[in-house]
Amino acid sequence: MGANSSYKAMNDIVEQAKSGTIIIPDDFAMCGTPDAVRSGLSRLCRNGKLHRFSKGIYYMPLYDKWDGTLREPSLDEIAKRIAQRDYARIIPTGAYALNKLGLSTQVPTNIVYITDGSARQINFGKGKSITFRHSNELSNFAYQSKMMQLAVIAMREIGEKFITEEQVTNIKNMIKKHVSDQDFNHDIVLAPTWIKTILQR
Repeated sequence: MGANSSYKAMNDIVEQAKSGTIIIPDDFAMCGTPDAVRSGLSRLCRNGKLHRFSKGIYYMPLYDKWDGTLREPSLDEIAKRIAQRDYARIIPTGAYALNKLGLSTQVPTNIVYITDGSARQINFGKGKSITFRHSNELSNFAYQSKMMQLAVIAMREIGEKFITEEQVTNIKNMIKKHVSDQDFNHDIVLAPTWIKTILQR
């Protein structure tokens, strides 16, 4: 496959992708040699078809419908795309888990996930990073409800001695809203005893 036919094959993939889609070089593995893919990516960026977020991570331009500014993908979207590529599961932890549950307004620029895949840290400049910490604790990944998984991780992050009644109320309301009785009954068994006690009372 020559450089031009490589570029055309890559351009066809990009043309079919939705605005905001995160694209990685692996998406073009069938389009030519690694060198041809590299030069195709540079050309797609020069032509404004793709934007480069950082090394090895590109995205389809997505413009804000209100003010027309270009919207960069979130670190969470990038982490999900990397996990998908690696066939790994990830769960947000720490301050980011609290933020996703609405228990904190702080959006951390360094997001930590536990994963059943490889441990690694990816730095993006501007002080932003994603860290994947490998966990052998399979019960973390056995939850049927993502909301229950997040609630348990967040409660562990806050700690038994520090969790407030207000936080407990907020978490219970989120669970009531988003978790079916069937999922709750399955997932509560996986939670640490002190969390079980709080969520079942």
